[in-house]
Amino acid sequence: MDLRLAWSLLGLALVPALSFAAGKCERLVVTGSPDAPPYLWQDPQNPKHLIGASADLLQQVAGELGLKVELLYAGKRAQALDEVRSGRMDMLADAPLTVSELETLDYIHPPLLENDYLVWTRKDSTLAYNEAQDLHGHPGAVSEKSRMTQEFTTFAGQQLTLTRTPNLTQAFQKLLLGEVEYVLAGRYSGRATAQALAIGADLYARSLPVDRPGLYLAISHDSACNDPWLRGQLAKKMTELPASGLTEAVLQRNIERWTAQQKQTPQQPVSTPKQ
Repeated sequence: MDLRLAWSLLGLALVPALSFAAGKCERLVVTGSPDAPPYLWQDPQNPKHLIGASADLLQQVAGELGLKVELLYAGKRAQALDEVRSGRMDMLADAPLTVSELETLDYIHPPLLENDYLVWTRKDSTLAYNEAQDLHGHPGAVSEKSRMTQEFTTFAGQQLTLTRTPNLTQAFQKLLLGEVEYVLAGRYSGRATAQALAIGADLYARSLPVDRPGLYLAISHDSACNDPWLRGQLAKKMTELPASGLTEAVLQRNIERWTAQQKQTPQQPVSTPKQ
């Protein structure tokens, strides 16, 4: 057989295999935290689905790769993690980097988003803050839903006096009532909560982040979609995102989206303690 003909036939034989390798996963079933605006939260119009900045960015990236993505509610954060660990769902859209989870998940680097945690104080505060150590000896508050790096969590446990509240609303409540001097909250989650409660004029967010954990895409080892092609393409897209300017716009849009939804639901005044 002519050598060129042999190579041509071999090439034709490989085309379907390559196409299959790059396209065997046409649909990703994704989940994440159901109560972490503006990143992810349950869609009030369709509670089976999750919406938010993480969802929008992932949909954008997946569309560029020719993939369909469904962002589904799978329960609270721990339940969502179990669904992905087991392979019943393919991916987490907002996974914190945890060494123990490397046994069940492949993390895509760099992260989809970075969550700057800032020091929030009252506008009239005289608290001097230039580094985390400056918070030593001052009472603060943080939502128990916060997910900071392991390094900062260890530091805070040893050096800081933090009251953990069920949510960020109650942490800001303690701040405005003078029960604490500061709150540790994400740049965007803090902004979203302050806008929804109409207390933005009373608060001041210090610009220097105290911690900066990443929110990663994490694919289950047992997912049928977990292959080198997909992981490589997602990593490429994650690398391109920061320079695109898309992230900031998507975050701001989802802050406004969540704030508008909260205004449709009667809110308890922040000065009234919840029972």
